Amino acid sequence: MSTNKDNKTKEKKSIKERILGLNARTKDFIQSWMFLGPSVLGVSVFFILPFLVVVYYSVIKSPINPEFVFLENFQNVLDNAAFKIAVKNTADFSIIAVPLAVVLSLGLALMLEAKIPLKSQFRTFFLSPMMVPVASVVLIWQVLFHNNGAINEVLLFFGADKIDWLKSEWALGVIVMLYLWKNLGYNMILFMAALANIPQELLEAAEVEGSSAFYKFFAIKLRYLSPTVLFVTILSMINSFKVFREIYLLTGEYPVERLYMLQHFMNNTFESLDYQKLSAAAVLMAIVMVIIIALLFKIEDAFGKDVEG
Repeated sequence: MSTNKDNKTKEKKSIKERILGLNARTKDFIQSWMFLGPSVLGVSVFFILPFLVVVYYSVIKSPINPEFVFLENFQNVLDNAAFKIAVKNTADFSIIAVPLAVVLSLGLALMLEAKIPLKSQFRTFFLSPMMVPVASVVLIWQVLFHNNGAINEVLLFFGADKIDWLKSEWALGVIVMLYLWKNLGYNMILFMAALANIPQELLEAAEVEGSSAFYKFFAIKLRYLSPTVLFVTILSMINSFKVFREIYLLTGEYPVERLYMLQHFMNNTFESLDYQKLSAAAVLMAIVMVIIIALLFKIEDAFGKDVEG
């Protein structure tokens, strides 16, 4: 009799514990969503929902005539001459600027890690663009590369002819230099932080064994830096797609053909209210970005997996 009573008591206690445990989990779940809710709502309203609207616009005839046309808008965009020029120029710019941004910022971080003279002035030069608005950075470039700017005055002083930099074959190079100066500082800080987190005992062991600086960099430092290299590459690629702001402020809506980027195409398409063409171009751009970023993650995973383990 007492055994049955004890079993019933234990069963009641077990049920009570399960209920209390369930209540605790429910409470934690509610609390976590109270913190996450505003962020999830904001991302959904301002990012996910608008993108779904863009996808919807890309497969219909027009907002007034929502006839489903599937890939017709994409075909029209791919056949558009201005879109082809914009894609080529954007790809050329990214292929040049992104690797330079990664390699130069890593080189600068390594230089600042070493003992060099004028280290603080050197750091200030590359960090100063982070502290001023884009318009101010563009103003400096206008002073330097305007038709009557400082560089042309120097050319005239040495007896050379003026160059209309932003309308010449040098235009892309001018924008690449602007992009690099504006973005190297932040990338450099990321690499300096990553370099500081490399286990010093590995570097000391390699030095004791007589390893060269070349070996220490590629066999130890670069492998530990691979996640940062991935992040900086993605960040630099995104910033290369946003270089439209600087070009727009320097040259206006319709720059020379060499500087006509994807954002110019989208901006001008938006102004003409051609939502279908704009939406199709945006979806294509998003697909390409996702593919590139997925490939970068695969490469980083293969290169740095033994370090992470």
